[in-house]
Amino acid sequence: MVDDRSPWGTVTESRAWVFIVVAGLLEVTWALGLKFSQGFSRPGPSAITIAALAGSMWLLAQAFRVLPAGSAYAVWVGIGAVGTAILGVVLLGESRSLMRLFCIALIVAGIIGVRVTK
Repeated sequence: MVDDRSPWGTVTESRAWVFIVVAGLLEVTWALGLKFSQGFSRPGPSAITIAALAGSMWLLAQAFRVLPAGSAYAVWVGIGAVGTAILGVVLLGESRSLMRLFCIALIVAGIIGVRVTK
């Protein structure tokens, strides 16, 4: 029997998917935080990076209590990858080539596919 209780009560499947989305957004935060912390040499961005990383991992762990590991992990990684790539374009001036944007769209399609087919 799986213990599906968390500090907020029972982790339902719907709540677990919310955890995955928030964990994915925190993954974007810590991934970009690595860039802005300049190798953990800047205290403020370093602290934000570490907090976002811890929060992301904790939420992912809570969601794993009730979701299939492969589906949950794929969606989490996908959200992090897409969010980081998009913010890299917007904030860091990374490539906006059509092929790159098309490939990011393919990742989004994969996230949706994994989520709806569980």
